[in-house]
Amino acid sequence: MQLRLLFITVWCVFLSYNTQSQELQQNISVHDPVMIKQGATYYLFSTGMGISVWSSADMKNWKKENQIFDKAPQWAVDAIPSFKNHIWAPDISYHKGMYYLYYSVSAFGKNTSCIGLATNATLNPADKNFKWVDHGKIIQSFPGKTNWNAIDPNLITDKKGRPYLTFGSFWNGLQLVKLNKNRLSIAQKPEDFITIASQKQDLKAENPPAVAGNPVDAGGNAIEAPFIFKQGNYYYLFASIDYCCKGVNSTYKMIVGRSVNLKGPYIDKDEKPMAKGGGTILMKGDANWYGVGHNAVCRFDNIDYLVFHAYDAADNGKPKLRVEKLKWDDSGWPSVQ
Repeated sequence: MQLRLLFITVWCVFLSYNTQSQELQQNISVHDPVMIKQGATYYLFSTGMGISVWSSADMKNWKKENQIFDKAPQWAVDAIPSFKNHIWAPDISYHKGMYYLYYSVSAFGKNTSCIGLATNATLNPADKNFKWVDHGKIIQSFPGKTNWNAIDPNLITDKKGRPYLTFGSFWNGLQLVKLNKNRLSIAQKPEDFITIASQKQDLKAENPPAVAGNPVDAGGNAIEAPFIFKQGNYYYLFASIDYCCKGVNSTYKMIVGRSVNLKGPYIDKDEKPMAKGGGTILMKGDANWYGVGHNAVCRFDNIDYLVFHAYDAADNGKPKLRVEKLKWDDSGWPSVQ
């Protein structure tokens, strides 16, 4: 009997350990990650069915949480008939007791796209107040009508606390638009959007043609995923250039420029405007990671982190989460620590 009880005890301990190990994962596969902290818990949002969500106590061991949308929002299906609830590039922020989650719905390789918004009073699924409320479409782009693409949103506020949204991928480049105070809608007409970064030397020039094997409609202005971070006297614009989503053939890289004004112009280390093809390389692929990009910058406990995905050479180019410390030199420029 004692031997049997000992066996049962050991087996229960094993099952408990095994269950925990199944729940917590390292080196998770994500795309387009962004992170925020509530209390002692880090929450990661990324591209995925209904928006992928992860939680962690240490930014290393991650638990998969339920997706935001079990079913595709009807407004998104109406706007993009081919949409199947695979949601791209979310952005998370906190303002006056509410979390704001902007997200992208699109048809791949086309600017048939929208940016939507959902809000929640808490990110903790165990909280009785946990409930995502969808506010629908914030911005929409149209083929042949708008020379920009309504994906990859990122919220930033100016020195007076006024909210803006930067977004964009390919076409004419990265855009900036002012939001209304409630952050639920835009406060500018589309013709008044500002192009703050582009790989094109001349914004009035035709979009360059797509490279071989890429969507023709998107063209070859390979810049996307803007993220603006305030540090010292400057706003820093991070972006990704070249090509993601190609596994071992990915050429993604991160660039950065800065401006004393949120609206720009953003200038790189060589004093070249990012709106005219500028951008200092912050990080690029190597023998271990084929491409790196679509980053966010997060400050936790006075430490700055670069959060991004990279294509793992040791795992057939599978996209993996990377979190690296970011440091600032004496001239105020960032580098990966």
